[in-house]
Amino acid sequence: MKGVLLVNLGSPESPTPKDVKPYLDEFLMDKYVIDVPYLLRALLVRGIILQTRPKKSAAAYAKIWWDEGSPLVVISKRMHQKVQKQVELPVALAMRYGNPSILSGLQELRDKGVTEVLLFPLYPQHAMASTTTILVLAEELRKKHFPEMQLTTVPAFYNKPDYLKNLADSMQKHLEGFDYDHLLFSYHGIPERHIRKTDITKSHCKIDGSCCNTPSPAHEFCYRHQCYETTKQVVKLLGIPEGKYSQTFQSRLAGDKWLTPYTDVEVNKMPEKGIKKLAVVTPAFVSDCLETLEEIAMEANHEFKAHGGEEFLAIPCLNDDQQWCNTVSKWINDWAYAK
Repeated sequence: MKGVLLVNLGSPESPTPKDVKPYLDEFLMDKYVIDVPYLLRALLVRGIILQTRPKKSAAAYAKIWWDEGSPLVVISKRMHQKVQKQVELPVALAMRYGNPSILSGLQELRDKGVTEVLLFPLYPQHAMASTTTILVLAEELRKKHFPEMQLTTVPAFYNKPDYLKNLADSMQKHLEGFDYDHLLFSYHGIPERHIRKTDITKSHCKIDGSCCNTPSPAHEFCYRHQCYETTKQVVKLLGIPEGKYSQTFQSRLAGDKWLTPYTDVEVNKMPEKGIKKLAVVTPAFVSDCLETLEEIAMEANHEFKAHGGEEFLAIPCLNDDQQWCNTVSKWINDWAYAK
């Protein structure tokens, strides 16, 4: 029997330092997120970051928290329910960090008699710190607890026409009536070394401005290429002229060279370039979360206006948009009934 496990990032149980600390510990101690040797990672995370970050992060989560709970988890549950209504297979929901866990999701499916699982990471672009860590953990859990199960993975869908149309249509709907000067595509940042580590050719990714546009097998797992490709295809669908849009990367940690240009730096420079009305979309996420609701809709909005900007529009993620849920359901049904 077939079943599906949708997997998103996850969230603390509450916006308090007490609950944020174990969540951050699980997240930052992941060797695919901070990819340094264990002892160094433990020193960095538990010796330095977790001494101050939980309080600061809890305050940020408190600003976006809904009555029903974490926005990311609430939205993921709504999407899950809409998808389940359109498919006959059992569909479970899990988070990579926090609850519901991948272990509980696989257990739920096994309890329903599922032996063949479609593992569906809810990330349009492939990255070591998002997709890879889900695949590795799911396989470890399968081997240990569910050896009879088979896992099939949904690959990055950044270039799937259905997804691109959903994204473009959603953006167009939210941009209606907003006469923007500039549209910014802001993707979650990752360290440059992650790009090189996921280069299956071991030689293509130079991060030099040309490699992402030069065809290569490396692009199958190259986050940077996939982000630029998403932007390129959406811009084409919406007919946005050159010069009226750009792409940046947000949410970096200090110390390493991360993908550039940086969202906060670029946003702050825009008003002096004559950009007074800015729209920002965050296509690395399918569900609104701390990085979109607090970092962009609140912080970037505030900074943009503090530097002379006038109007700021944070375009919501696809969330539980019916068109998007229809697409996910269609992909699941295509897999379920494939010969």
